[in-house]
Amino acid sequence: MVLPILKSWPVRLLFLAAFILVALALAFFYIIYVDKAERQQDGSLPVRAIPLVLDESNPARTMLGSLHYLGGWELMTDTRSFGGLSALRVQPDGRLLALSDSAVVVDMPQPGDPGLSIARRLPRQVGANASRPMFDSESLAHDPATGQYWVGFEDGQAICRYDAGFTVQESCVQWQELRRWPGAMGAETMVRFPDGRFLVISEGQLVGDDGRDTLLFRGDPADPKTPPPRHLIYAPPTGYDPDDAVLIGDGQMLVLNRRATLSQGFTAIITLVDIADLRPGTVLKGTEIAHLAPPVQSDNYEGMAIERVAKQRILWIVSDDNHLFFERTLLLKFALPEKF
Repeated sequence: MVLPILKSWPVRLLFLAAFILVALALAFFYIIYVDKAERQQDGSLPVRAIPLVLDESNPARTMLGSLHYLGGWELMTDTRSFGGLSALRVQPDGRLLALSDSAVVVDMPQPGDPGLSIARRLPRQVGANASRPMFDSESLAHDPATGQYWVGFEDGQAICRYDAGFTVQESCVQWQELRRWPGAMGAETMVRFPDGRFLVISEGQLVGDDGRDTLLFRGDPADPKTPPPRHLIYAPPTGYDPDDAVLIGDGQMLVLNRRATLSQGFTAIITLVDIADLRPGTVLKGTEIAHLAPPVQSDNYEGMAIERVAKQRILWIVSDDNHLFFERTLLLKFALPEKF
């Protein structure tokens, strides 16, 4: 239900803008002042994984569009150092590796296994900004052959490469194309192709009516010798912003798109995108395969990961609680159909 005073679109937009500013201020306060010593230490802590049904109005429901629900959990700990998860991947041993927006790597088991480790903060940026840590780490890519990781930062609009243990920052580049993107709506989405190319989608750099600037790097985006990227366009569902993607094979990609409104809070749409044609100027427009909105478990979903178990493709989705009391860290698990 929307309050009568909020039925006017200008008022609703102002109210939403004020809400977002307050949330960002609280998150910034947390990053700078709260639990500083705790977040800079390595360590382990227990995590409670509270099971969730997919649809609170229909507990027996297991289908969400094309996806089959395998389980969901709210992840809770007794410390504020956990949370803010913005990117996710499944490691070869089945453990989950998540990246928080405050540049902390979290290594955790799948629900049902004990133990969760918070790794060290990512090394500082090389170059001119080496005097301060990098924050607002929003996207993550990985090379299974070398173990190296790439992280997209909206703070500084940079893409940085790390060694397999996240102990050394090997290289970091602030591309001119990224510096043109809005400061808090930059490299939210990044995927690495098996052939070494990278696709980076801006959360908020508009192209045309509602498209998003998309960069295709033909090599390592953390290497300054890589040729300048080519520009493509990703067209998200109307009113939504892209905030993560995963390759699923067969020339296809899933994109997670997020929206926040006064009437529904956070909702998300997952789209299936054909990426067989990546010529400059190509418009990548997806087909909706799932819609996460109340009464389905909904929150600020920001990360996705793909896992292959035998012949089955498993999709994991995680939410970013921004270290705020009114958001949650949710982890959802779905089975993809054999073919779309």
